[in-house]
Amino acid sequence: QVQLVESGGGLVQAGASLRLSCAASGRFFSSYSMGWFRQAPGKEREFVASIRWITASTRYADSVRGRFTISRDNAKNTVYLQMNSLKPEDTAVYYCAARPKDQLRWDYWGQGTQVTVSS
Repeated sequence: QVQLVESGGGLVQAGASLRLSCAASGRFFSSYSMGWFRQAPGKEREFVASIRWITASTRYADSVRGRFTISRDNAKNTVYLQMNSLKPEDTAVYYCAARPKDQLRWDYWGQGTQVTVSS
């Protein structure tokens, strides 16, 4: 069982930066691939970024590539999402997710943290 707690959201102006954190409880954090998703009002949840469990290879949605960076610190059981050059369209609730190794389904989800970008 893995519990995820996000933090770091807030209200910022366009062009600003934020860093989201996701602290994971439980054992074997390094055996989980981690991801960030977001859901804007009236829209479906969408993939933002992921980082693989063993290689730490990363993937990004086209809409955030070059602006967002996902990273992980296995010693701290934490995954981060550094968000730069934020745009109003980045406004959403951001969710952290975890899945064992290379499993396709994301099994564990955090409660979400609100990010609001004003123009």
